[in-house]
Amino acid sequence: MEKPFGFVVIDKPAGMTSHDCVNRLRKVFGIKKIGHSGTLDPSVTGVLPIAIGNATRLISYLQGSKAYKGIIQLGTTTNTDDLQGEIIKSKVWPLISENDINNLLESFRGEILQTPPIFSSVHIKGERAYKKARKGEKFDLVPKKVSINKLNLISWSQSKGELLIEVDCSTGTYIRSLARDIGEKIGCGGCLRKLRRTKAYNFTEKHSILLPEKSEVYPEKNKPEVLKPNIFFKHLSSIELIYEEEITSWRSGRKISFQNNIKRLMIEKNNKNEDSIANNKNILVMDKNKKILGIADLDENFEIKPKVVFNAIG
Repeated sequence: MEKPFGFVVIDKPAGMTSHDCVNRLRKVFGIKKIGHSGTLDPSVTGVLPIAIGNATRLISYLQGSKAYKGIIQLGTTTNTDDLQGEIIKSKVWPLISENDINNLLESFRGEILQTPPIFSSVHIKGERAYKKARKGEKFDLVPKKVSINKLNLISWSQSKGELLIEVDCSTGTYIRSLARDIGEKIGCGGCLRKLRRTKAYNFTEKHSILLPEKSEVYPEKNKPEVLKPNIFFKHLSSIELIYEEEITSWRSGRKISFQNNIKRLMIEKNNKNEDSIANNKNILVMDKNKKILGIADLDENFEIKPKVVFNAIG
């Protein structure tokens, strides 16, 4: 039987860690080689792409932004920057209009500097920040650049002090930090009440399924469909190996030259005016049936050098 290869996109339920979901799918498929493409906090729901089998080797080549819908609670400051943490301070939020909030949100759009929450997975001298925070250690985190591509106010409840927002942002952005900083900007403090991820890279809610129920036995018919990886890597340039000797060379880890047949390279343009290969070094290598054979590095001599090879020889 052919080993599963691709992605299962879970609609992660609240109360479970991303690792819990991975462990469930390991039992479902009966294999250990399964991994997620980015952690979601236990309280957060939504799109969690999980790579199955050798597709775990493709995770680092995923590209794109992430999108969320969330509720910011004004007037409450916590040590974790969400309502799962200890309340540090409470303050009455001001009377403020949607128009004023929208104007205020403008300063958070585009490229900004953001300080991660102290309860986060950021490394500090080899140790995760949340572990140091749990021990009561005092430390400062370095602000980092993130991109907020879209930040829209969906609704504002003056009586509850709740902002319903949607965000599209770069990988590494903390929505908890965004909630905290928006609350500080308004002047009353704030934290994240609720969050749902609606997109991760090229994975969306339409791809997602419910996490399979816990069971001792998972019949073949009950296993979730494994999505082929191809559709999630359209941002990569690609090439098809059509001759057996090319495929043998590839599987043997040898370079393949296309200097005399450049047209076989399907270059993914970064923008409408981009015709060079300068920013297209990672090449998706496929056979004539569009089956992924691996990832290559493309050099200036139009040679592809294997980086990730599936079904390698020797």
